Amino acid sequence: MIAATNVKELQRDIYAKYEDLSQRLQQVAKYVVEKPESIAFDSVSEIARNAEVPPSTLTRFAHAFHYRGFNDIKKVFRINLAEQTESYTGYARIGAGLDDDQNIETPANILAQLAKANINSLEDLNVQIEHDTLQVAVTLLNEANNIYVVGFGQSFGMASYLVYALRRIDRRVFLVDGLGAIYLQQMQTIHRGDVVVIISSEPYSDESVMVSEVVEEKGVKKIAITDSQVSPIATNSDACFVIKESQLEKYRTLSATQCLIQSLVVALIYNTNEETQVDALDI
Repeated sequence: MIAATNVKELQRDIYAKYEDLSQRLQQVAKYVVEKPESIAFDSVSEIARNAEVPPSTLTRFAHAFHYRGFNDIKKVFRINLAEQTESYTGYARIGAGLDDDQNIETPANILAQLAKANINSLEDLNVQIEHDTLQVAVTLLNEANNIYVVGFGQSFGMASYLVYALRRIDRRVFLVDGLGAIYLQQMQTIHRGDVVVIISSEPYSDESVMVSEVVEEKGVKKIAITDSQVSPIATNSDACFVIKESQLEKYRTLSATQCLIQSLVVALIYNTNEETQVDALDI
């Protein structure tokens, strides 16, 4: 087989082979997918240390994907970052870019930093999302008999909004919220012809992972909104959106996820008649 020549091809190969990799190689795969800047610019020894594996494991990983060595993978990532017009957001530190005499912890400066982080997330969104995947997801939602939306923890707000917006356009949609710890029972009524949307990012909730497994067992279509190609809910999804939100310290922004959800709903509106479009656009 021929080694992937660009990052997207390599990510697809990693996603396809992930379950067959050893635990060590899965560790490297996760790091490669989630830390593109590190792969491009850090030394092999630094990457091995950060991924918590021996350098020899990086070589084995490269061979598993038909590269001569890990430096060939680094070259693929360097070319990708050079060609990309928008830079990856990565992690930011609260207070970065402020003058020395400015108080980092004032509400105004915190607002400024969070606004900047959210703007970066939105600017990166169009680069991160494949347009073909958008069309697949809209088609799935449009043809679904019932739509089930799953989101726990930090993803609960996004899941609730999606349910609200879909109900505004008269879709049969149900929120799987696990109230009373009955989230698995809430999934008992799903059947072929339904679609399940799962929203989850690291740390992935046990409930979301278990629901994803139930969906796979039942053979129901699944749309995943997550933060990594190798996240546990991305497995066997029919449409997978990987969103790299900005992060300030331990606070993860949600603006890009919100924008994606709104885009899906508005696109769905335009698959209906004109009267419904006009009435439903106030979402």
